[in-house]
Amino acid sequence: MTILAVLAALATASASPVMAKEETKTVNVMSRTWAVTQVSDEPVVYRATRDNNNLNPFGPPPRLRTTQAIAAIQQATGCTVIRSSMYQNISGQFFSQVVCN
Repeated sequence: MTILAVLAALATASASPVMAKEETKTVNVMSRTWAVTQVSDEPVVYRATRDNNNLNPFGPPPRLRTTQAIAAIQQATGCTVIRSSMYQNISGQFFSQVVCN
């Protein structure tokens, strides 16, 4: 096996997603569409991403995204968001741990 074949095999193996066990769930919160996906098992972390509606300027009025993200994760999972664990990345995606009763 050549070095290039080994490097290609390693790149393919590392590019495959390992963590996401559940499929993406789409929910509507305050007239906006959110995609919620589990990204980690230990601890259980969910990612909420808002659909930007193709940057449509004639969309619904503005709302606070953090409030929407919390509602989207809770609606998609049926669990309660741990607010102190929530953070947002530069792309506008929200990540949070949840606790299920």
